[in-house]
Amino acid sequence: MTASTDLKMTVYSSLFVALIAVGAFIAIPIGPVPIVLQNMFVLLAGLLLGPLWGLACVAVYLIIGLAGLPVFAGGTSGLGKLFGPTGGYLLGYLPCVFITASVSRGLGKKPVFDILAMVLGSLVVYSAGVPWLKAVTGMSLEKALMAGMVPFLIGDALKIVAAAFLAKALRPLMK
Repeated sequence: MTASTDLKMTVYSSLFVALIAVGAFIAIPIGPVPIVLQNMFVLLAGLLLGPLWGLACVAVYLIIGLAGLPVFAGGTSGLGKLFGPTGGYLLGYLPCVFITASVSRGLGKKPVFDILAMVLGSLVVYSAGVPWLKAVTGMSLEKALMAGMVPFLIGDALKIVAAAFLAKALRPLMK
């Protein structure tokens, strides 16, 4: 990569850190896990930034949240969030962005493959978040699924479709 490419990707990554943080502020509390837009921006970061820059972007987002900047859902932050009910979802964003980016890139960055990549990425978030929610709250697996996954599926499907359209529109502009 050239210095100008690195600079461009650093700027895009910084923009996505901000978008993920803004997406976390748009939170609807419905239980231990709120409805947020941050996961849509994590998925979009994977599609547009690629595996390494996407991973770096999400890592920076998590680090600044852990350091105390109010960038997690509802304007919260800190180590306590990582060990709380939503900690698994937050940590799940790291493999999610990497898998989403890798699958999209590997299959050819077409909308149908982007949707598949984002579905796989979302499954990774749920497979990290639901067991964590179960462990932290003492819920049964069924209750953790009902509180931490089922209510989000329709919204996630809509966010995935929106992100696929955004990626298709933004890719040419980012070249």
